[in-house]
Amino acid sequence: MQLRAHLRRWTDWVLTTDQRQRIRLAMAGLAALLMVCCLVVMNAVAAAGLADAWQVRVWTACSVLGLIAVYAAIRSGWSRRFKDPALTLVQILYAIACCAVAFVIAGPARGVTLPILAIILMFGIFGLTTRQMVGVLVYSLAVFGVASGVVAARAEPDYPPVVAAAYVGMVVVVLLSSTFLTTRVQGTREHLRRQKAELARALEQIRQLATHDELTGLINRRAMLERMQLEQRRSLRSGHPLLIAELDIDHFKEVNDTHGHAAGDRVLQVFADTVRRSVRDTDVLARWGGEEFVLLLCDTPVEEATALMERVRRAVHAMRVPVPQGGAPIAVTVSIGLARHTPADAVARTLERADQALYVAKAGGRNRVVPAQGPP
Repeated sequence: MQLRAHLRRWTDWVLTTDQRQRIRLAMAGLAALLMVCCLVVMNAVAAAGLADAWQVRVWTACSVLGLIAVYAAIRSGWSRRFKDPALTLVQILYAIACCAVAFVIAGPARGVTLPILAIILMFGIFGLTTRQMVGVLVYSLAVFGVASGVVAARAEPDYPPVVAAAYVGMVVVVLLSSTFLTTRVQGTREHLRRQKAELARALEQIRQLATHDELTGLINRRAMLERMQLEQRRSLRSGHPLLIAELDIDHFKEVNDTHGHAAGDRVLQVFADTVRRSVRDTDVLARWGGEEFVLLLCDTPVEEATALMERVRRAVHAMRVPVPQGGAPIAVTVSIGLARHTPADAVARTLERADQALYVAKAGGRNRVVPAQGPP
């Protein structure tokens, strides 16, 4: 257990506790591990007498310094100022340069650098765009072109022009095939990314249709009931008051009969917008069904809620909805029943009390706010 704790602390120190930083450092660590394998191979080539040992040691030191610099830049957070905090492109360009130098100094064993080059280019799959990969291809061709020129200028006795041409051809093949494969993978990833985005949009549309009224954009009855249950639990924990108001547009059937259902739909839309503008952002308005709406008032004393509902009533009374075919605009009023929820009651009971208050408002002549009788 103690060993595990020490290991965890050491890992947190090396990779940090930030999840994104850990991923970046882990990827850099994987690249460094592959580079270390390459260093081992090159030093084995030097030990076998196929390459100059001093040149390989200098090359090894420069490669290790590069790995340390990348780790320090990412670990310290300095690289976060860039668009790619993982420094993927920088690592690939530096590794290609190191590989080109290894191609020059490896002597007869320079063929080992070709699979190393292919592995380096494969890392572009994880963090480079197609445009960047094309740029890496051009850069690699230029760097290895210079490396091939340097090797040719050295006129090594065991490196005839035919072998030199074969190596150049293989470098080009490795570069082209690796870039082609990487760009194909990038294309597939981009296609999957677009599909994922489209699926997310479709799911959001389905969720919107399932929880919202299509005509007014308000949440529907089902979503409102879920919200009421949530607010009921919050009110029970905090002790803050919770009130429910039922709003019903007066004589709405006459609007449909006189002006048509299209005008009735427009009245519902304007009514919903008017009520939303009249209440607070924390209040939740839902279309309950037909011309009936429900408003959930959180953390609101009864006196303030009554005054707020009176303001809503006046706003609706002043509302005017133009008639598409001309004529006098449509004017409507609203009747409102208001009930305070108590911890001893279920939400359904509070809704029933609000509905009873709404019935009283309508029976009393409509266009009025009536608080429900019951517990204070």
